[in-house]
Amino acid sequence: MRRLIFILVWTIGLALPAQSQESYSTPEEALEWLNTVHLPDTSLYWPHVQHHLFLENLRINVTHPVGMYQGTNTNFCGYAALSYLPLNYDPLRYVKFMVSLYTDGQAKWRKVKFTPSPEVMLAAGTLHFKGVLDIHPADQMWFLVLADRFRSYLNLFHAKFHTGSEDTFWAACNLGKFNRMIKRMMGYKVRAIGSDLLRPGIRDLYTYLQKAVHTGTTFLYVNNTYLHVKNHNKSRFSFPTHFLVLTDIQKEDDVLTIVYWDYGGKTLRQVTTSFLKKILYGVTYIEKDNDE
Repeated sequence: MRRLIFILVWTIGLALPAQSQESYSTPEEALEWLNTVHLPDTSLYWPHVQHHLFLENLRINVTHPVGMYQGTNTNFCGYAALSYLPLNYDPLRYVKFMVSLYTDGQAKWRKVKFTPSPEVMLAAGTLHFKGVLDIHPADQMWFLVLADRFRSYLNLFHAKFHTGSEDTFWAACNLGKFNRMIKRMMGYKVRAIGSDLLRPGIRDLYTYLQKAVHTGTTFLYVNNTYLHVKNHNKSRFSFPTHFLVLTDIQKEDDVLTIVYWDYGGKTLRQVTTSFLKKILYGVTYIEKDNDE
């Protein structure tokens, strides 16, 4: 059986096939609006978030959306994957939401109201030893606020934020919670298959994923530990750990060539169909919903 053939990583991006989704706003609109924003030197609600770094972080996200990074050794991957949608299809709503959070201590995204806890407000801007996330206070705010607002059974014993919670189940995102965030916040119809424990029974995986990719943005819920080891037969914990954005898939014989986004960049990789089935626990793809 053929195994891993190669891996190439892009930090700028790859040419991708056109998808059927429409944009609600453009990066140019978001940047133009940001240029009109005047923030106070310090925020009453986010005391550790410096306004100039906050605005710089927002501009970077708008101009380079594939660079969104969850941070080293955090459980923010679900929120980083979710960010792919607003940064690519509605950056103006994203920057307005973030500025409202900064100036008012609360904000609404569509019908979802966010009122962050005092512990989260104090934590934003203080996360350290997380790679580039250390100097991206707006990303810290975004991830912490999403984790604070949306809960699941994973929060049964981790209900309240405390120092270091970004590395615990408090910040984790399971498949049901991930799909619920997309449906409630982003205005898309969610099509999903899979679970947190059992792999989906997709007979023709290539055909299914190819259709999903050409329908709308497609997320894969995978056991990421297998993607970064050389010996794929080595026994490892069998449960999903990560969300990827699948942007392209091609097939030749039993080898799948996939392009996916995660960890602040895009990756081109070749794997066998059996290997992808082994690590795959869920597929979520979305279609535009006109209901505002």
